Amino acid sequence: MASKNPHLARLRRLCLAFPETTEKLAWGAPTFRVKGKLFVHYRNDHHGDGRIAAWCNSVAERQQDLVEADPERFFVPPYVGPSGWVGVRLDRKPDWAVVAEIVEDAYRLVAPKRVLRELDDARK
Repeated sequence: MASKNPHLARLRRLCLAFPETTEKLAWGAPTFRVKGKLFVHYRNDHHGDGRIAAWCNSVAERQQDLVEADPERFFVPPYVGPSGWVGVRLDRKPDWAVVAEIVEDAYRLVAPKRVLRELDDARK
């Protein structure tokens, strides 16, 4: 899937770099999954909110810490926010190293243990 959108292109590269990750169009937008489990959802102006963002699987504590530390870049997304997911603004000059960490954390929350062992072994 080629994209002329630089935010999506960069997010796609981050997500698809993880083992057994696939991209699937859902709810009118690209989503990234490992073994069928959603870990990142790309949104561009969702219901007119004016944001280009990644909604990333997370835990409530991390979501709260990020949003409190920098509410201009992080937010609680609709629908999935109550489950701890965090919204990451991609249209506000993101620190892509931080985005990569958040995406990896999201991946690790849903990836099977076998896949995580493969990832960790490959990095040794």
